[in-house]
Amino acid sequence: MRFFKRKNKKNKDKNAKQDTPGKSIEDLPNNIENPQDGNVDNAVENIPSHVEPAAPEPLITEPEKVEEEKAELKNVEAAVEEDAQLQQKLTKTQANFGQKMKQIFAIKKKIDEDLFEDLETTLLMADVGANATMEIMENLRKSLKRRNLSDADAVLDALREQLSEMAQKVEQPLVITTDKKPFVILVVGVNGVGKTTTIAKLARRYKAEGHKVMLAAGDTFRAAAVEQLKTWGEREGIAVMAQKTGADSASVIFDAMTSAKARGMDVLIADTAGRLHTQSNLMQELAKITRVIKKNDETAPHETMLVIDGGTGQNAISQVRAFNEANKLTGLVITKLDGTPKGGVLFNLANEFGIPVRYIGVGERSSDLKTYRAKEFVEAVLSS
Repeated sequence: MRFFKRKNKKNKDKNAKQDTPGKSIEDLPNNIENPQDGNVDNAVENIPSHVEPAAPEPLITEPEKVEEEKAELKNVEAAVEEDAQLQQKLTKTQANFGQKMKQIFAIKKKIDEDLFEDLETTLLMADVGANATMEIMENLRKSLKRRNLSDADAVLDALREQLSEMAQKVEQPLVITTDKKPFVILVVGVNGVGKTTTIAKLARRYKAEGHKVMLAAGDTFRAAAVEQLKTWGEREGIAVMAQKTGADSASVIFDAMTSAKARGMDVLIADTAGRLHTQSNLMQELAKITRVIKKNDETAPHETMLVIDGGTGQNAISQVRAFNEANKLTGLVITKLDGTPKGGVLFNLANEFGIPVRYIGVGERSSDLKTYRAKEFVEAVLSS
């Protein structure tokens, strides 16, 4: 009798196994967890081995995607805030340029010669320059004729487009290449344009970007220049190579390059004495510095950067021309744009030389040295 019961139990188990595949999904055990509850691993483990687990549905919220969207939103907000700050810093140029443009178009509603004369006068008063103004006005007339526009508001849009195209020619941010160690930046300019301050701001920027930076106190003529650069270096934790006042500037920079190579520096920024572009002997000395630098590294300097005071107006043209003849310039920094109503000089320089504008200075803080962006600059000077 005991043998008979054991045999029936075996048959019963066999029949149960044969019936299982025919069960519907509703007949599965209630203890299977829902994959959408978030505990996908437990859900798969609790499914019987004879049932193929269903693939979990993709989560609606993906953490990585959310972080990317947050980062993108943060960048957009930062860009908007920076644009607003730039507009606040360029209020004097806005008053002399953008606001006057708006006043012209508020009064004049039809396109005639009086309108073009007023536009031309406003451009000249903002130091856009005669040649650049002539080119802008000529292209503006052609654009209006081609599009058959007769509305004054359309003229303002066409003018903004012409200014943007001219400004875009010199938008080329400086890129520190890793194959040049150190990447040598030679900073030149006349007296009082803010070379030393600009160098300190650049050093802080590059250090924040992860570069190992060294400064060379090549302005050995001005008594306080070496001490000023040392003070900046100590404040920012950046090495400064210097010699006594009156030392040969070229040898100071040469020794700094040798030291920078030995210490594995990424960037070397070399200061030079301020010199009037009209003094040929001083310009020749600048050419000598470049020749000595090339003896250490024939590819250096990798950037020759001229610092210009944005308030000098048309004098900036003669400065760029003289320095470019003595040392081939590869970049410009236009400083003190926050204190002048003549920020239109940038368009003049862009039209005359086409040398990339690397940075613009709009204040005393390190963050006020901004990478030049053509669109943002044009919008800032034309806003009111």
